[in-house]
Amino acid sequence: MRPLFFTLVLILSFKNLYAQSKTNPETIREKMQWFADAKLGIFIHWGIYSVKGIDESWSFHNKKISYADYMSQLNGFTAKNYNPQAWADMISDAGARYAVITTKHHDGVALWDSKFSDLNVAKKTPAHRDVLLPFVEALRKNNVKVGTYFSILDWSHPDYTGFLKDSSRYKIKDDTLRWQRFVNFYHNQMNEMVTRFKPDVLWLDGDWEHTADEWRSGDLREKILAVNPKMIINGRLQGFGDYETPEQNAPVTRPNYKWWELCMTSNNNWGWQPQDTFFKTPFEIISIFADVIGNGGNLLLDIGPKEDGTFPPEQINLLKELGVWNRKHSEAVFNSLGGIPAGHFYGPTTLSKDSMTLYLFVPGKTASSIVIKGLDNEIKKARIVGTSTLLSPKVVGKISWSPVPGILYIDLPKTSLDKYMTVVALDLEKPIKLYRGRGGFD
Repeated sequence: MRPLFFTLVLILSFKNLYAQSKTNPETIREKMQWFADAKLGIFIHWGIYSVKGIDESWSFHNKKISYADYMSQLNGFTAKNYNPQAWADMISDAGARYAVITTKHHDGVALWDSKFSDLNVAKKTPAHRDVLLPFVEALRKNNVKVGTYFSILDWSHPDYTGFLKDSSRYKIKDDTLRWQRFVNFYHNQMNEMVTRFKPDVLWLDGDWEHTADEWRSGDLREKILAVNPKMIINGRLQGFGDYETPEQNAPVTRPNYKWWELCMTSNNNWGWQPQDTFFKTPFEIISIFADVIGNGGNLLLDIGPKEDGTFPPEQINLLKELGVWNRKHSEAVFNSLGGIPAGHFYGPTTLSKDSMTLYLFVPGKTASSIVIKGLDNEIKKARIVGTSTLLSPKVVGKISWSPVPGILYIDLPKTSLDKYMTVVALDLEKPIKLYRGRGGFD
């Protein structure tokens, strides 16, 4: 995972028709509904790279350190303070409806005891156990959906084509049998993982180095869905996924795909890196989250534990503050729809599923008037979510003989405002109707 690959991944996804177009659209919609309602997921990057606190896999691939030095971290992965139930509690307290954990990154090191490779933490590290299963069980105990990240490329496997950034072991056309051995290996290992842990979301990565035919993506999708037809697959399978996964940067305009998820770090790196102290503030995370759900997407926020299983206090605080805000404003966040088009309101918005309530997200303690344009509805009640405060909307510029609605102003009091982001709810008499014309007599 790296931003420089995002453009390539996105281009490839648009060049391929989604597998969902080849199946029953109603079936796809049904299995994606919980995902659309979930809004928030927590990403966890945990692996041997947490021992030295360096880039996951990329540090040896880009020759920051030698491969031997990178793999020596196997000797330091202890998971001695790992408490999977505490992890699950922290995630559910943040308001997250699902979590995704790196079961195997590009380095090929698995977090479970795989029968297809001895390169796993149960066999090769002082942890001496499968650390994945207890976390999966803890998430399910907390009613949090399970997501498993899996890299389909494997830079450690001797039958994979690549290794370092500027090297190649072989070309597929020169040794098709060797490539077939690798494809069989990664298909089998992934099938083992999804069969054993039964994830609700399979979060794939690493598809950019080969084509869909070379990966046998279609066959892989069929095998996965044979295990669980309701399993959701992200978009990094060369066009055979169910939703898109932009990385790090929130879209400026609303994406034109139906389901999407922004994966973003809590500082500047995936996983634990002690030199990276550039943690986002709770306000920054909450404002990004509001922007994402207002544009109809989900936020997958990354945290990175140390090798012993403990988290930096900054990340613990981020999830705690996010959870407090989510509990206060849950009606505007979860099970909501993406909001109204830009230009009607200067900020993120969401809608209730019946489109009878419009939610307006106002940054910080904005003790002044907010403005809504083109709202062609009668308002039953205006209120500040999570409080008992009622508001008094004022319509300006409405002319009796014109179909153009007036401009709506709402004064916000200095009291009852949230320290991060206030949410104003407009309960409407009928489903929302927007005026999108140019004014005058049109």
